Amino acid sequence: MRNCNLGEHPKIRDYGSEPFVFNIRHATNINHNFRTTLWTGQDMQLTLMCIPACGDIGVEIHPDVDQFIRVESGKAKVYMGSCRNHLQEQACVDENFAILIPAGTWHNIVNIGVCPLKLYSLYAPPQHPYGTVHRTKEDAEREEH
Repeated sequence: MRNCNLGEHPKIRDYGSEPFVFNIRHATNINHNFRTTLWTGQDMQLTLMCIPACGDIGVEIHPDVDQFIRVESGKAKVYMGSCRNHLQEQACVDENFAILIPAGTWHNIVNIGVCPLKLYSLYAPPQHPYGTVHRTKEDAEREEH
């Protein structure tokens, strides 16, 4: 089992599928990339995200992936629905809120605060290739298309 101290000199990277113990609040708050995979297993993946003020993750759907998101810091508006152009479920969230997104649900998360929105996301099964790092949303969109 790897016990990782992401303290003064953090090494945020994908630690693979080995047992892993770390301070998730600290790791989430020191991440400055739009998306960084921190752990990718066979059936689940953990990513850290940093969404700039007025930014969003973009409207998306994961047909075969359930998703859990927890907000560590910042304020956001969550949109979900069964149709890309009709996200009828909406909620305002801030730190300590959890968001559960069933597979096949369209969704978007918009940073409505003045500071970066820091969150982490669990995908089951994994959504991104091992070791994925997207410095910006534009990098993520370029790679996904």
